[in-house]
Formats: sequence, structure tokens, C-alpha cells
Amino acid sequence: MSITREFLRAPAHTGAIAASSRRLAAAVVAGIGVERAAHVVELGPGTGVFTEALLTRLGPGARLTAVEVNPRLAEALAQRHERVEVITGSAEHLARHVRTADVVVSGLPWALFPRARQERVLDQVGEVLVPGGRFATFAYLHAAWLPAARRFEAALARRFGFVGRSRVVWGNLPPAFVHRAAVTP
Repeated sequence: MSITREFLRAPAHTGAIAASSRRLAAAVVAGIGVERAAHVVELGPGTGVFTEALLTRLGPGARLTAVEVNPRLAEALAQRHERVEVITGSAEHLARHVRTADVVVSGLPWALFPRARQERVLDQVGEVLVPGGRFATFAYLHAAWLPAARRFEAALARRFGFVGRSRVVWGNLPPAFVHRAAVTP
């Protein structure tokens, strides 16, 4: 399954023209407690680059649930990774499918979302994360100054007790950085 093809079919739903790099995937899953998590949720897994990084860190008996709005990408991910529970649907309805999660990782195109959609998805993330739960997502360096990206950063700061940003991952096209946030226990 080609992420470029899916981008051309539906650019509003597929925010990347190319799949994220393994370097970005490693940065996204680093330091968020995947190894100790009982349940990890991935929003917008696309072709599964982050999924693979999560699976290598997931502990025995832990669950990984992936929520993908694109049915073609969801089906391909389910066929490739039998261990992953794949839900075809919007992250805006996450709490309908998931009760609690220790970690939520997102590959969603936040800078493309209008304010209301950013808020709805972040509300859902906050609803399912347990006290002390962690959230990680990424943003492209060139888009960090856009109003939607700034709104997203402000929304993170309002919702989480801790918010941080990684160094730039230059080994991604385009270069990106990781937002990490934690729910205060």
C-alpha cells in the first residue's frame, strides 16, 4: 500500500505524501513507557511505520489498538499485523472503541485539522488516557509556525500536566519533531 497513492486519493485524510521514516518512528516511541504499558493506542497508523516500532517495544501480553480512517490502509495494516486490533474509523470517536490506554501515539496531520477537530480528537485522547498516561505525536518542522500548529501546541499545554518537544529528526522527509505529553497522576 502506497501512502503517496492514498495522499493523492484523499489529501484531507492522508496528511503525508511519504511514509514517516524509521528514525521518526523511533523518536516517537522513545521515552513514553511503551515497554510498561498494558494497552497502547495508535491514531492514524497509515502504512504502519509507527506500528512496527511500537510492536518491537510492546511487552508480553500488552495490547495495541490502531485507529485508521482510511479503509484501504486499515485493511492492509490488519493483514500485515495480526497482533494489532485495527479499527476502521475516526479518532474523533476513540472512546467508543477504547476504554482506557496507558499510551496514545498519533500520526494524525494535526496542522491540517481545523480547531474544532483538533479539540474533539484531543478530548478523546484525554478521555481514554489513564492517570500518568502518555501521549506522543509529531509535527513537520516547516509547518510549526502555521496557526493550526500553534493552536495544537496550545491545546496540548491546556490538557496535559507535562508537554515537551524533541530535537528535530533530520532523517525524515520533511524533517520533523515529536511532541510528548503526560497526564498528571
